[in-house]
Amino acid sequence: MLYRIAADITVILHLLWIIFLIFGAFIGRKYKWVKRFHIGGMIFALGIQFLGWYCPLTHLEIWLREMHDPSQSYSGSFIIHYVEEIVYLNMSPKVILALTIILAIVSVWLYWPRRKNCK
Repeated sequence: MLYRIAADITVILHLLWIIFLIFGAFIGRKYKWVKRFHIGGMIFALGIQFLGWYCPLTHLEIWLREMHDPSQSYSGSFIIHYVEEIVYLNMSPKVILALTIILAIVSVWLYWPRRKNCK
């Protein structure tokens, strides 16, 4: 039971991480420490996409589910089932890589210093 709960928590943390990578630049514009953390996360996300690796949270969740019950392919709760559908999108790796690159470009644009027009 403890492994299943830990796996569910891991999926929720994974979703929160993805949300942070998508929207973190908006918060990072105001807080320098968030900006640094977000840029590091974006570099990590781009790296694992280019290298064809899986996020460590994916490996952790799979391991925890197998530790809970190796015979079941799915043992999560109803809510976690739908969270997993969001986290583990059924898309080609090339599409996910393209979306990650677009997200990185948007983040760079948001972080780029802007000069105010002076008259």
